[in-house]
Amino acid sequence: MEKYLCNRGIVGEVTDVLAEELLASIGLVRRHLRRSVGRPFPLSALTDSQAELVRLVRRNPGIAVAEAAGELGLVPNTVSTLVGQLTERGLLLRTPDASDRRIARLTLTDPAREQVEAWRDRRTAFVTEALDSLEPRDRDALRAALPALAVLTERLLPSELDAKERV
Repeated sequence: MEKYLCNRGIVGEVTDVLAEELLASIGLVRRHLRRSVGRPFPLSALTDSQAELVRLVRRNPGIAVAEAAGELGLVPNTVSTLVGQLTERGLLLRTPDASDRRIARLTLTDPAREQVEAWRDRRTAFVTEALDSLEPRDRDALRAALPALAVLTERLLPSELDAKERV
């Protein structure tokens, strides 16, 4: 780790500590949610990549395979394989685009969508209850951190080259 000084001290060490604390906090939030709310039934036996694709399609019905690949940081062939697996399990529908038959549009099947939305509602209610129990200043601090977390999320997106190297 390279260290350098500024008016607040050694920034490199501070940033490393922040990164470790942020990762630990996010991991704990996800684990506590999973333990308290569980996973939606159709997702319980899926790999993380499959579940991530199902959640992406729920948020973006009609998304193309190539667009999904870009969002997930995967190559389109990998997403096509995931789509095939999820289609076989009755969770996804793959339909040709009306204007360009080479493009496949993805939607959840009705049973999958209902299960995922019920799970999302349980998860949202659980987090809402926890947020309501916080002091107003703590809720305000979380709300104020959301734009910075959005920027951090963008910075963490792999480039296309990185995605190709991982597959």
